[in-house]
Amino acid sequence: MKTSIHKYCALLFAAITISSCTKVDVPVETELTPSNFPTTPQQFILASGAAYAQLRGSFAQSYWQMQTLSTDEAIMPARAGGWRDGGRYQQLHYHNWNADLPQVQDTWTWGFGTISTCNRIIATFASSPDNAAKATTIAELRATRAMMFFFMMDLYGNIPVVTTFGSADKPATTARKDVFAFIEKELNEVIPNLSTVVDQTTYGRPTQFTAYAILAKMYLNAEVYTGTGRYNDVVKMCDNIMQSGKYALEDDYLKMFYPDNGPKVKEFIFSIPYDHALAQGEQFSWYSLHPALQAKYGLLYRLSNPCSTIPSYYAQFNDPNDIRTSLWLIGKQYDFAGNPIIIKTTKKGLDASYAGPDPTAPVDYQLTFTPDLTLVDVPTFEVGGDELGKAKGIRNNKYYPDVTATDRNQSNDVPVFRYADILLMKAEAILRGATPTNGETALSLVNQLRAKRKAATWSNVDLPNLLQERARELNWETWRRNDLIRFGKYEESWGYKTDKDVNKRLFPIPSAELILNSKLQQNTGY
Repeated sequence: MKTSIHKYCALLFAAITISSCTKVDVPVETELTPSNFPTTPQQFILASGAAYAQLRGSFAQSYWQMQTLSTDEAIMPARAGGWRDGGRYQQLHYHNWNADLPQVQDTWTWGFGTISTCNRIIATFASSPDNAAKATTIAELRATRAMMFFFMMDLYGNIPVVTTFGSADKPATTARKDVFAFIEKELNEVIPNLSTVVDQTTYGRPTQFTAYAILAKMYLNAEVYTGTGRYNDVVKMCDNIMQSGKYALEDDYLKMFYPDNGPKVKEFIFSIPYDHALAQGEQFSWYSLHPALQAKYGLLYRLSNPCSTIPSYYAQFNDPNDIRTSLWLIGKQYDFAGNPIIIKTTKKGLDASYAGPDPTAPVDYQLTFTPDLTLVDVPTFEVGGDELGKAKGIRNNKYYPDVTATDRNQSNDVPVFRYADILLMKAEAILRGATPTNGETALSLVNQLRAKRKAATWSNVDLPNLLQERARELNWETWRRNDLIRFGKYEESWGYKTDKDVNKRLFPIPSAELILNSKLQQNTGY
């Protein structure tokens, strides 16, 4: 469990205890008012906690699905009818979604709900006495709000921008380039009041370096968002982070994503803390791993198994010495003692197409993950409910299973901005025409990363192989859709997807939101 989560929960428990009493007729001797709460740094952290709880909500679920399942990075077919769910995951893969897709509504609600929570908390601080703690906390909330506007702008394009709480007026749609300008201005305004401390006392809340990372990501995609490249600004923001000396590449890539990660990880610029009991919502092992692996990892809950990747994406992991290759599960599976993982079934249970004379004959099948994801029923996106069907697809084990979890929720914190991405963004900006700084080249930056990951260093680098490096380094971290759009690859075919509609670079405004607010304008093509 994470120290910071324990601390926040202890603060919350203390606040509840102070305000609780078994007698209701005692005289009030102490009362929390805007003049005396919040006033201290810990009190401001406690008072702003709802914003970070809201932020945690759908990040690793519906938001992750929109950013990931709409790309070649991951696919979630039906298995024995499970995870059919009205075809929602199938629609993300095929790019044939509409404004009623559940993830479209859920992510919009999550994003603008977090923005509204930030607005509400900032409004409650208006009557609090001015001090340094107040200024820092408001800056953190504004930075969090700006990050959410960035997420929403990236997904939906033209969106409403609301920075006050309690107004009955319906907000109109703001043009994407104007949303970009607002976020940029907002972050530059709050940076002086954000902390430069990077340790467990600031973990899970934005620092100055979080703001620089958001701006770097925005500037890298500025040509997509506004029509004008900002590559020298990318380098400037990356240098602000790199020259701080606060971050470094981790020696062990795999352990960076273990359930006991957290403030100790030197690469995490901003991450979302999860805890299987106290801060739920991260369920990647449940998504990805086969039920037959439950005993191997000593898990107390049954794994669900739907999610895997497609062969063309896995093909980018082509260096066996690269530590990042080992996070994928492919081929015959063994337990930690080297014994084969055996599933006891029948000939028909193994292969539903078996038509021989003894379908009920027992079979000991060694679990074998195959790249093949052949659909046995195309309309339902079904790969099969027999054992061969259940084992189709290469599995991602980046967020290592949490043996302390009692259900599908894990304690692995999930990074949003990571130091390795800063190196790759600076390298890409230089390849796209930015002026190199500090004696660093695109090649030296990429080789710095590859050497740390035990991959062979390169003699040259260009944009196509940089995109592949981003796939290797940042898999399952919500950036693949963003990358493919920027590189002009989002309309290409992969898996079963052939749709080339450029309008799918944006998701639609949810139908329910258009009904509630006639001032919103639907995106082109929907």
